[in-house]
Amino acid sequence: MSTTGLDVFDKTVQTTNIWLDDIMERMGPDRHVAWHILGAVLRVLRDRLPLDDAAHLGAQLPLLVRGLYYDQWHTPSIIHKERHQEEFLARVEEGLRDTRPVNAREAVRTVFGVLAKHIAKGQADKTAQVLPADIRAL
Repeated sequence: MSTTGLDVFDKTVQTTNIWLDDIMERMGPDRHVAWHILGAVLRVLRDRLPLDDAAHLGAQLPLLVRGLYYDQWHTPSIIHKERHQEEFLARVEEGLRDTRPVNAREAVRTVFGVLAKHIAKGQADKTAQVLPADIRAL
């Protein structure tokens, strides 16, 4: 039986919960923190990608996660050009400041792993290729 009455909503809730479960396996059992981690990392990644690549990645995300990804997004006049892990991680840490202490490096690795596991391999590879090697290493 449908929870919401719309299959598309039920499917995105189910898929989003699978993604959050994967994050909670590595980052702890708090679903709210997992949601916060997912959003913080995705938004920093989105802002680092060229516009076309950011849109292609967004299209691969479950509907609820896509909303999180585009939350706080404005047409970029400048793409963030972090070339080093430390710069990228600092932006993630800033996005995580309103939650319990979280290791930003572990958060990024976890979310990148979830993306690699759940989106099309070609899209994951393409997204990784446009990132500088130092950030891709995460």
